[in-house]
Amino acid sequence: MNYFHLFGLTANFTIDIGRLSELYQALQKTVHPDRFAHASSQDQMIAVQKSAMINDAYQTLKKPLKRAEYLLKLRGSQMLSEQASFSDNQFLMRQMELREMLTEVKFSDDANSEIDKINQTLDEEFLILFNSMQSKLDQDTNKANELAYEELRKLKFYQKLHIELERLEEQLFAD
Repeated sequence: MNYFHLFGLTANFTIDIGRLSELYQALQKTVHPDRFAHASSQDQMIAVQKSAMINDAYQTLKKPLKRAEYLLKLRGSQMLSEQASFSDNQFLMRQMELREMLTEVKFSDDANSEIDKINQTLDEEFLILFNSMQSKLDQDTNKANELAYEELRKLKFYQKLHIELERLEEQLFAD
């Protein structure tokens, strides 16, 4: 089942999240357990399965990176494992620099300020990559999809760095 078709949407990266949410709620109402209270156990099971599928589709489409990955998969892009190495040495060097910045926060005199600075840096670099990926997804050519996929993989690294920064902040400022 194509998740975009399930919600009656065109398979594009840019979607109306508000509309998606409305469609999700409408679809979930059609398979709500109350509607199947007096149905056979088989019909109840089918309703539960449909509800789970609708929920999976919604969770995928509402999150931009999951939506991009799903869209690229629909377009036939070959997905590499997240552990696959990058050929972009500049990106790898930048990741090392950012990880060093995270490590140095622990030894900073003003950890809060350093965390804010790193957070801003991560946000800015994420946004640049995200906008580039979105532009390539809108082009929908084989080459653009390949490049969008590489940028998606990079965006996942930034996402992980954000999580690491949040954990570090919790460790440093836990009561």
